[in-house]
Amino acid sequence: MTNLLFSIPLISKMLPTDYVGFTFFIGCMAMMAASAFFFLSLSQFDKKWRVSVLVSGLITFIAAVHYFYMRDYWASFGESPTFFRYVDWVLTVPLMCLEFYLILKIAGAKQSLLWKMIVYSLVMLVTGYFGEAVDPTNAWLWGLVSGVAYFAIVYEIWLGEASKLAKAAGGEVLSAHKILCWFVLVGWAIYPLGYMLGTEGWYTSLLGKGNVDVAYNIADAINKIGFGLVIYNLAVKSTKD
Repeated sequence: MTNLLFSIPLISKMLPTDYVGFTFFIGCMAMMAASAFFFLSLSQFDKKWRVSVLVSGLITFIAAVHYFYMRDYWASFGESPTFFRYVDWVLTVPLMCLEFYLILKIAGAKQSLLWKMIVYSLVMLVTGYFGEAVDPTNAWLWGLVSGVAYFAIVYEIWLGEASKLAKAAGGEVLSAHKILCWFVLVGWAIYPLGYMLGTEGWYTSLLGKGNVDVAYNIADAINKIGFGLVIYNLAVKSTKD
């Protein structure tokens, strides 16, 4: 892996029709800009909200670094950078779950909720990686396990303990929680769809196959930056109060 990283050129020629490469480049710069925005805004918030905004910055910063490598991997090999993408997700998705816990602490959220959601997210991602890169012949089975873990997260935030805590908190916390829930339900839906388009299974006859890097890149930027902006808006309103 080390040799691979050092062998990738820092700048590669990009064709005007390389829309995938273009979205990798835009994703990298958008994530980095969002990170700078979140980090530089930390001093204006009350102490209890700074960690939440800091985590938002970390999410986009980690993504920006990985998009730098994914962009050059695509330019060098013309292949989807599955490994780098999953490393990015394994780091950033649990942090996005952490955001739910941080904003719900005001209503008494316990660490058991945090660890539950982190475990769900890791199961979702690890099994997804196995289906795409390690054992593609059984992609449908790995995808099924990954999908169950995804819907466990959806249930937890919409109907489970997290939902009850958000209702107890009320006000701006409840509003922010609802928006984040929609990000997970709608925004994250592109990922299982992309998984099915990129692997072989019973679903191939219905959906076909294709490269979904453009959709992944756009969804990543919207989901990660959008998550951060929701937290930022909550921190601004709560600090004013």
